[in-house]
Amino acid sequence: MQQVLSHPIFRRLFAAQVIALVGTGLLTVALGLLAFDIAGAQAGRVLGIALTIKMVAYVGLSPLITALVARMDRRRVLIAADMVRAGAALALPFIDAAWQIYVLILVLQAASATFSPTFQAVIPEVLPDEGDYTRALSLSRLAYDIENLTSPALAALLLTVLAPSWLFAGTVLGFLASAWLVLGTALPARAASRDRPFLERVTRGSRIYLATPRLRGLLALNVTVSAVGAIVLVQSVVVARGAFGGSARDLAVLLGAYGLGSVLVALCLPRVLDRLRDRVVMMLGAVGLAAVMLLAGLTVLLAGWPGWGAVLLVWAALGACNAAIMTPSGRLLRRSAHAEDRPAIFAAQFALSHACWLLAYPLAGLLGAHLGLGVTMSLMGAIGAGGVILALVVWPPNTAEPIEHSHDDLPPGHPHLRGARRVAGAWVHAHAFVIDDEHHAWPTNG
Repeated sequence: MQQVLSHPIFRRLFAAQVIALVGTGLLTVALGLLAFDIAGAQAGRVLGIALTIKMVAYVGLSPLITALVARMDRRRVLIAADMVRAGAALALPFIDAAWQIYVLILVLQAASATFSPTFQAVIPEVLPDEGDYTRALSLSRLAYDIENLTSPALAALLLTVLAPSWLFAGTVLGFLASAWLVLGTALPARAASRDRPFLERVTRGSRIYLATPRLRGLLALNVTVSAVGAIVLVQSVVVARGAFGGSARDLAVLLGAYGLGSVLVALCLPRVLDRLRDRVVMMLGAVGLAAVMLLAGLTVLLAGWPGWGAVLLVWAALGACNAAIMTPSGRLLRRSAHAEDRPAIFAAQFALSHACWLLAYPLAGLLGAHLGLGVTMSLMGAIGAGGVILALVVWPPNTAEPIEHSHDDLPPGHPHLRGARRVAGAWVHAHAFVIDDEHHAWPTNG
């Protein structure tokens, strides 16, 4: 980890990510307090609509905005996104109606849907070595987990000495600091790209994503992650305070166990991925994630809740399995597109993964309210298992190896055919395969 942090450009970008995440965490707490001030007992409804708007913005706007900024300087794009987020957060304390929250959340999350895929696509170019990039992914996973653990505590600490409105000031400062760090960072120039029509730029990332077997497998695993993760994020409060009659502190401990499991695995993964293929690690994590949730649900359904310590271990295991799936996912995306297409493919992952969450969140909430936690955990675990089975079907082994394939659509002398041999009227060669302008479909028979 120290080796990758010694890289000056990555170190500044990582610091920008961490600071922006802390700001986002403070915003989450402040938004809840603001919703209660405006809507009182209806605050949950307001927050539910706001979170739905967030997910819709992520799903619908990320590919569109990525296409719009495709030719722009990436540093300016990142800084502009941070400034828009800071402006939206600065305006939140001055609003006095629920609809105004919805408008500002849409603006805020549209900026986040711009920042995140652009940021994620830059890192593989800053760290071209796969080992360094793997360690960067682990650090990024750690940053998300630690933010989930520390931001609520930091917000609680600040609220002991400051008014709630000052939490928005902390959010604004976080985004401004992130923009300042990016401003002082020299990012690699964009890879040369062809001039494409706007509609093609909008859809290109999704087309590459859905035509690539390992990324179709990743999408199936996103189903598993969102189905099980929705239980953790939506129903943990019901487990801690309803099933066990605990306090807010117990809820924090339960979520902390989930975060701790994720942190421990993220720390170990770089060495594991040096020895095992991404597909093996991710499938093991997915099988564990679905199995733990399914078994926990059946246990609750048939025998009642186990002890509090056992529940903490279950949540820690869920966090560990989740990290085993999500941490290597950036390696798959990096490997599946040329540099010019990486922003589009990261935007596709951003949109498609959040589409899974958009379905999983209300499903976990509605099933829990009508069928009880035991049935809901079992059903969501079963959905997660279905995602694993689908991933095994659509993602065969060895898709990262050089694949022999033929071209009958390229003229003789085309640069891509250098070294190819002529067989039965077609040009045949082998290389690491990605979907691009010369390869429109994945070869099925070599």
